[in-house]
Parts: sequence; C-alpha cells; structure tokens
Amino acid sequence: MFKTLRDAWNVPDLRKKILFTLFIIVLYRLGSVIPVPFASPDILQAAVGYAGNSLLTYFTFIAGESFSQATLFALSISPYITASIVVQLLCVAIPKWQEWQKEDGEEGRRKLDKITRYITVGLSLITAFGYYQYLKANNAIIDVKLFSNATLNQWAIAIVMIACYCAGACLIMWLGERIDNFGIGNGISIILFINILSGIPRMVQTFYVRNIHPESYGVSGDPMPIWLFIIVAVLVVIFFLAAITFIVHMTEAERRIKVSYAKRIQGRKMYGGQDSDLPIKLYMSGVMPIIFAQSIVSIPATVALIAPGTAPEGYSAGTYTISSFGEWWYVFTNKTFSYTSPLYMIIFVALIIAFAYFYIAISFDPTEIANNLKKNGGFVLGLRPGAPTANFIKRVTNRITLLGAIFLSIVAIIPLVVNATMGNSLGIVAFGGTSILILVGVALETVRELEAQLTTYRRPGSSGAIFRGKRK
Repeated sequence: MFKTLRDAWNVPDLRKKILFTLFIIVLYRLGSVIPVPFASPDILQAAVGYAGNSLLTYFTFIAGESFSQATLFALSISPYITASIVVQLLCVAIPKWQEWQKEDGEEGRRKLDKITRYITVGLSLITAFGYYQYLKANNAIIDVKLFSNATLNQWAIAIVMIACYCAGACLIMWLGERIDNFGIGNGISIILFINILSGIPRMVQTFYVRNIHPESYGVSGDPMPIWLFIIVAVLVVIFFLAAITFIVHMTEAERRIKVSYAKRIQGRKMYGGQDSDLPIKLYMSGVMPIIFAQSIVSIPATVALIAPGTAPEGYSAGTYTISSFGEWWYVFTNKTFSYTSPLYMIIFVALIIAFAYFYIAISFDPTEIANNLKKNGGFVLGLRPGAPTANFIKRVTNRITLLGAIFLSIVAIIPLVVNATMGNSLGIVAFGGTSILILVGVALETVRELEAQLTTYRRPGSSGAIFRGKRK
C-alpha cells in the first residue's frame, strides 16, 4: 500500500490528483463544522448520544458527528446512497435504463448519473424535512423572532433550515463527483471513509466516559472499576485488530478458474498455447451490499424523525399496553426494530445477502465472459466453449457470492450481538464491524484504483520503473 502511494506521488499527474482529493476532503471537513441557522447542537448532542438504543447511532456513524451537531452536512451521503439503490433497482425493471447501463457505455452512465442526481435532490428534501422535525421534537431549534406573526416566523425558520440541509446533501454529492472526475476516484466512498475516521475519537471518548462516569449520560448504576475497564478496552482493541486482519485476508481471497488457450497461427507467428487464471473475488461487490442494507434498515428510523409516535404509559418500566398506532410505532422503532433486536439483525443479514447477489447480477455477466474467452480461443478444461462455460462460471460465482455475503454478515452482526449481550456499555463496537469493513474496503479499493492508474505510467517491458513525466 505505502509503495503504491509513494509511486503515485512520484508521478506529477497522479500527485495533482492526490492533492486535489485532499483539497476536497478539507473542504468537506470545513462544511462538516459550518453551523446551520437556528439549530442548537448542544441540545441535540444530549438527545442523540452514541450508545442510545436506537438507529440514530447509525446516522451519527454515517455522518461523522455532523448529524449530532446539526451542521451543514448533517444528512451526509445517505440521500445519495439511497438514490443509487433506487436507480440500480429500477434498471432491472425499466428496459430503457437497463439498455443505458449495459449497452450505451459512458453515455448511458452519464444519463443514469443525471437521474441519480435528481432523485438525490428529492430524497434530500424529504430527509431534511424529517431532520427538521426531529430537531423540533427535541427542542433543538432556537426560537428567533423574525416576523411578528408566529406562524410566518415558524415557516421562515423551517424553510431556511430545510434548504440548508438539502443544499448540504447536494453539495456532498457534487464533492464526491469532483473526486471521481478530477481526483483519484471512489469519491463517495472516500467521503464515507473520512466520516468514519472523524468519528473514532468521539467514540473512544464516549466509551470511556460512559463506563467511568455513567452519570454523565444519565445511566444508573456504579461506574466500572478501572482495572475492569482496562481489561475491556484491551479486549476491544484485540477485537478490532483481529477483525482488520480477518477482513484484509478475506478481501484478497479469490477463486481461480484455470483457462487454457488454443494455439493459433497468424502470419509467421504462433499465439496461444498457454494457461492462465480467471480470478473471481470472494465478494466482488465490496462494501456496497452492507452500505445498501444499512440504508434500507434505517428507513423506519428516518420515518420516525418525521413521525416519532408516542411512548405508551409505563414504557420505561416495561409494563405498558399499546392502545394506538402512534404507541405501536414508537415501540417498534425504539425497541422491536432497534439495532440490537433480533428482527433487525435477521432483516439486516437477509438484505446483505440479497444485495450481494443483486450487485453481482448487474455488474458481472458470465455469458459475456464466456463469449470473450471463446473469441480469444480460451476454454475451461473439461468444458465446451460458450453456454457450458457460462453456466459453470455462473455456478461458481453464485457459490462464491454466498460465501462472501455470509462473511459480510458475520462481520456486521457479531458486534451487534456483542453489544446486545453486554449492554450499551460496549456501544463502541455496535457498528465496529461495519466501520472496519468500510475502512478496509475503501482503503484497498483506493489503492487498487491508484495501481490501475499507475500501469499507464510504467515503462514498457519494465517490472516497476515508472515515467516521472506526463503520459504520452
């Protein structure tokens, strides 16, 4: 990894792309601390917390503290990710969009990107309104008298705040596209990477304060002894290191299909007659299935921002009776479908597996690969070129995808199970598996992207020498 970064830095064109990407990251971090008019971050932080028994922890995890501080980029990349999911699902249902995706190449991709932008704007408006309602419900809006009419004053504050949050989400989308077009690529993934990194110090601080000074969070009970806290902290560090090692190892795992090429003569030269491998990664979809699944299971919490419902009488004591839909909705979003509930985990795993297969179905075509092998005189030993080879590759891909999806599910679920078993004192690991998976996945994808760009700068016939000048 470090050798790749060093080689990329030595190439002027790639150095400019790296510096441009760093510049966009700085702009993004500046936007993450820009306050929005009329929002009171102190009250909101007390309401959200990091280890609360709700999916608000997920929003804070995705937005990198911007959500809990009610800043300009509070909505983060959630609207864009949801819009991408919608577009990819509709590509299967709408033949014209499917044609753009598979046959029109770069032009079709630009058309789909344009549609994704429009959907992102619409979802940003809806989510911004929900976030405004959440701020209002938690008294996190500063009442400033702009007009003498109270109703007009309230409408003015709402319009300003919703417009700011919607503009912030659209600006994040634009910054990600700038990284894709003029930087090193993987724009949205890099922004998510930065969000998670920026939230780590606060997670560590919350982990310490919640266990040593629980009264600060309104938690009843005695503080954890220092010696026990040190043991738990060491175990958490060991867990994260083991998870990183495991994830890196599984990320590089692949199934290699032996491919032979028939000899053929063109002019006076002979081609083919050699064996090679067709590598199939354990999970070619990367971190996208887990991000997509997390976005879907967070929909109830998003709706709850707009309509939180009403806590039934006796809810805190556990002796309550549901008598209305509002009370049922409150119990569902805060208990039945909280991120530590069995229902949440089951649906989460099912969605990860479903999105893993869906992503492979739209990005990996066994028939096309089999046809390309046939055109180049390649074949899998023991199989006829064409349809039999395509069926074999599809069968192998389905098995590999299932293993990859199970791996993603294990990484995502184990921290949730630990948190549900041990209680909120280990809230730091609630989304730890997902965080590590995204961090490692984005880092490896970015390095592979740089390596791919470096190949165009290598001297022909050399094993590693790189042109230091511009490409010709």
